[in-house]
Amino acid sequence: MEMRRLLGVSPAAARLALSRLANKGLIASPGRGFYVVVPPEYRRLGCLPAEQFVPAFMAHLDRRYYAALLSAAQFHGAAHHRPQTFQVALAGYRRPISCGSVAVSFITRTRLAEVPVQSFNTPRGAIRVSSLEATAVDLVGYQKRVGGLAQAATVIAELAEHIRPGRLAAAAGTAPVSWAQRLGYLLDLVGAADKASTLERDVRRRARDTVLLVPGSPHDGPRDRRWRLRINAEVEVET
Repeated sequence: MEMRRLLGVSPAAARLALSRLANKGLIASPGRGFYVVVPPEYRRLGCLPAEQFVPAFMAHLDRRYYAALLSAAQFHGAAHHRPQTFQVALAGYRRPISCGSVAVSFITRTRLAEVPVQSFNTPRGAIRVSSLEATAVDLVGYQKRVGGLAQAATVIAELAEHIRPGRLAAAAGTAPVSWAQRLGYLLDLVGAADKASTLERDVRRRARDTVLLVPGSPHDGPRDRRWRLRINAEVEVET
């Protein structure tokens, strides 16, 4: 442990010192062997905000990551719904963690290393966040983790103005084509069909089957030929 090395104390003495500091609310531990200093302005949380400790915690675990879904959407200016937990994508499974009243949940993202990301500054360093276009792709792919497809569409409507079609198709290429099919339909639905031209070419090239708009729902409904979708649910976008 770094503290033991710097102070030259025994493991028992280090554990005792950490316990005392934690009892006073001066430090917190989001994960085994990892501690953060809790400044006065965050004592009510009992921890640092997630975006301020997640990068260091992921470095501690030696895990590639990015802030994802609704948490990523907030970095890109979508503030329609604040997530109850900070959402992070990893290449493999990890159980949720809590630190004081701060909660972090994880999604397992295949091809994570290929997902476009960008860096945002926080008071304690930079954090990796899925690009705006990759965030839109993930919102559709993990619709259950964001409150359903209507919620995903509502957030995508907030992001749509700044979506770049070429980058959107590139981001969609890191995910199953069914995600691109559903995303294209939602862009049409929220009045952003002009952002989906490149995505449509990608779908025409890759899609072989007509898929359900909402997996697991009834299979009946009209067919959208542009996106090769069975529209088996009505999606109401909040305004």
